[in-house]
Amino acid sequence: MFRPKVPTMPQPTGLTTPPAVVEPTTVTPHAPASTAATPAPNRPAVQVTPGTVLALVGGGTAVVLVVGAVLVCLLLAVALTATSVAVCALTVRSVTARR
Repeated sequence: MFRPKVPTMPQPTGLTTPPAVVEPTTVTPHAPASTAATPAPNRPAVQVTPGTVLALVGGGTAVVLVVGAVLVCLLLAVALTATSVAVCALTVRSVTARR
């Protein structure tokens, strides 16, 4: 009763076609194309100057400050929302308790 019944695969009935005959093909070797390795073009090395380092540090600091300010604003918004919901809940509770 609780055992699953596995269906049996029925055998195909009717006309079946014989498998196709595969004939081997002849392989003719050919000479490989000569590929000369071309050297990569010389790229100039990146030169790090004190001005570049200062710009990178300043940009990174600005990004950190902006992301931090956004996260603090989101946290303050959540705190204000929670406080207002708590005040509303206390007000409704006190009004309903007096009746």
